[in-house]
Amino acid sequence: MVLSQRQREELNRAIADYLSSNGYISALGEFQKEASMQGEIDKKYAGLLEKKWTSVIRLQKKVMDLEAKLSEAEKEFNSGGPTRDRRSPSEWIPRPPEKYTLSGHRSPVTRVIFHPKFSIMVSSSEDATIKLWDYETGDYERTLKGHTDSVQDIAFDQAGKSLVSCSADMSIRLWDFTGSYECLKTMHGHDHNVSSVTFMPSGDNIISCSRDKTIKMWEVSTGYCVKTYTGHREWVRMARVYHDGSLIASCSNDQTVRVWVTATKECKAELREHEHVVECIAWAPESAHPAINEANGVDVKKTGRSGPYLASGSRDKTIKIWDISTGLCLFTLVGHDNWVRGILFHIGGKYMLSASDDKSLRIWDIKNKRNQKTLDAHQHFVTSLDMHRSAPYVITGSVDQTVKVWECR
Repeated sequence: MVLSQRQREELNRAIADYLSSNGYISALGEFQKEASMQGEIDKKYAGLLEKKWTSVIRLQKKVMDLEAKLSEAEKEFNSGGPTRDRRSPSEWIPRPPEKYTLSGHRSPVTRVIFHPKFSIMVSSSEDATIKLWDYETGDYERTLKGHTDSVQDIAFDQAGKSLVSCSADMSIRLWDFTGSYECLKTMHGHDHNVSSVTFMPSGDNIISCSRDKTIKMWEVSTGYCVKTYTGHREWVRMARVYHDGSLIASCSNDQTVRVWVTATKECKAELREHEHVVECIAWAPESAHPAINEANGVDVKKTGRSGPYLASGSRDKTIKIWDISTGLCLFTLVGHDNWVRGILFHIGGKYMLSASDDKSLRIWDIKNKRNQKTLDAHQHFVTSLDMHRSAPYVITGSVDQTVKVWECR
């Protein structure tokens, strides 16, 4: 690229300013003589060389990042990165690069979930808001405000008509999703930060858990607390209901996972093998039972028994799979380099997905108990993930304040 007379003149003056401001006086004199430069150096050239230099480095980094993304995409394509036609939905997995990066939250994103019916996803954040986005177009839809402190968890009922949220402000809120998006009810009863909420399969009750060491059941119609489950010795991080509603699993800072009989409040199992806080849990769907049995070397025909199975993710960097009927840990998935913050079973049952403070989103091949794919998902800790039940999308949320949409193939 040949510089014009004017560009060369500007460059010379910028160099002269650099030499002068850094005290290279004799070099400056020689340079001005050789470049036949007359008069004072104009103020507008002050610091210009450094500015241009840093912007070149920034652009260079951007180019390198884009080249890396391109080569990743090429690799996917060449290795027959299975196109959607060649692979059944039960084997779709998220592939880089992300389809959208959505910004708008002003603090870390704590939870991301898909709406069961509409092309909407919802994110909650430490900025006390809940935001709605269209995951197909990447458009921001609206913000739900009402909580006065960090929103810790959100969940839809099965029909997607109501959203429940819980917060460090010690309240649980119920939001209308049939059109008005209003807050229908606010429930109080926990004595500390409410960490997690979920609906019972019937949609008539909500289960919540808190830093006050309890798990509570709330009646949706009245907003009353109708049951309290006690036994954990520390902050309860998450509670999740088995698909038939008969059992509730919870995990805690006390390093245990507990399973409760919903009806009687009896603690059916206390699972202790993690060596640190247990952050997250997920019940295995029926579709995952064959892969879990194979990984564990169990012939179901002989034993006649299969499940229920539960997965747990911990700050000890591992994911464990448990057989609830025996209370035993079947196997452990090792590979994350930091706390495991979110886990879910793939709809097809062959894989598990996990999000971690090592900034990655990982896909695990359950049958072979190995990490099949690692995506460098965010610039900071990945706090949450969700997979759509029928559309080929996975979403992640992070401490970097963004939500990302990943397309699966």
